[in-house]
Amino acid sequence: MSISIMAAAFSILKKILVIVYLVHHTIAATKGSYQLVNNTVGRTARISRNKSSTPHIPTPFRPVKPPPPPSPLTPLKPPIALAPLVPVPVPTPPAPAVASPPSSSSVPNQQLNFSDQRLAVVYPVIQRFKISITSDPLNITGTWVGADICNYTGFYCSNPPDNLSAIAVASIDFNGYHLGAPTLDGFLDQLPDLALFHANSNNFSGIISPNIAKLPYLYELDISNNIFSGPFPAGVVGLNGLVFLDIRFNMFSGSVPPAIFSQDQLEVLFLNDNSFMSSLPVSLGSSHILYLTLADNKFTGPIPSDIAKVLSNLTEVLLLNNQFIGCLPYQLGLLTQVTLLDVSENLLTGPLPFSFGCLQNAQVINFAGNLLYGMVPDLVCQLPNLANLTLSNNYFTHVGVSCRNLIRSGVLDVTNNCIPGLPFQRSVIECIAFFAVPRICPYMETYSIIPCKLLPPHPHILHI
Repeated sequence: MSISIMAAAFSILKKILVIVYLVHHTIAATKGSYQLVNNTVGRTARISRNKSSTPHIPTPFRPVKPPPPPSPLTPLKPPIALAPLVPVPVPTPPAPAVASPPSSSSVPNQQLNFSDQRLAVVYPVIQRFKISITSDPLNITGTWVGADICNYTGFYCSNPPDNLSAIAVASIDFNGYHLGAPTLDGFLDQLPDLALFHANSNNFSGIISPNIAKLPYLYELDISNNIFSGPFPAGVVGLNGLVFLDIRFNMFSGSVPPAIFSQDQLEVLFLNDNSFMSSLPVSLGSSHILYLTLADNKFTGPIPSDIAKVLSNLTEVLLLNNQFIGCLPYQLGLLTQVTLLDVSENLLTGPLPFSFGCLQNAQVINFAGNLLYGMVPDLVCQLPNLANLTLSNNYFTHVGVSCRNLIRSGVLDVTNNCIPGLPFQRSVIECIAFFAVPRICPYMETYSIIPCKLLPPHPHILHI
């Protein structure tokens, strides 16, 4: 009896153990499948976020702001290789490089929802320019995707003057992005609502299309510190509303059109550090220029005598390191708003006009490295705001009491001249050789004119 009971109990226990095993195996198998599904989903999600074939296009109801560009101080990291789905060797991550952007036809306009038709018009222009980019170390163009052009890095939108309810690309700021492209043609000149274009410190090259003259709202153009070449971008002469022009530190050459100096609205003109070789026009016409920089070119000929009449509002004049010849026109003394006047390292000759004693706002005056001679007018050394007066490397022969005071205080530098009794002057032989060659300036009678003495009394110059 007991044996049969024990056999029955053992049979029941065996069945229970089988059932428990089957239940445990089923639960374990189910749990393993869930984990596999989760892993697969996660991997699929990671892959979709790294696809570069078809970009995700946000709907107009849920705009997605593009990620900010990386800091220029932070080095770009190579993309992380994805884990393979099968046990194969992991490929070596590619070196950091700018991926080839999709063509404008890869995302047709009709599939995008633009907030304004003006944005739809410039979209293919931007995408074609994107394709032409040869260097993009900060991956700026990586944000140039989709219909939300106003959130592309470097692009800014506003309401154009002809339709205040419209939205258009009004400003572009590529300053310091180090982008490279063989030309801006087909891009800059094809943005009809553009008002500001700033692209200094990049690697853009080629010439500037004359078609920019057709941009009705463009009033600031800064393409400095690039590698543009060819003639002066004549199209800017047709921009009647142009206020700011900066094309310095490029390789432009040839002549500068005289009309640029008489632009109706132009206030800032920076042409320095190119290879312009022309002379300045004899008459500059009329101008509103406040800042004029022609330094480090190859400008020749005399400084126009009507420069003060035309550019009476100038506050900074930088003509240094050119090949200007002739004598200093006394009219330079009429630039009463000037704070900085630098005409150093040229071939100018003759005496300093007494009229320079009327530059009551001048803080820095530099005539070093010319062929100037004669006495240094004491009136110049009495200017109330003068902080630095550099007349070195000329052939001056006399300084007055006020000038000697400035020499002692370190404000005036007259080293390497022909002034008796002062240290660090040219040799007697060198001075005799210079004065052996006659150098006569026209209108010498004007050099003693003090125009501010002829004007109504002014509180800042009563002491002169």
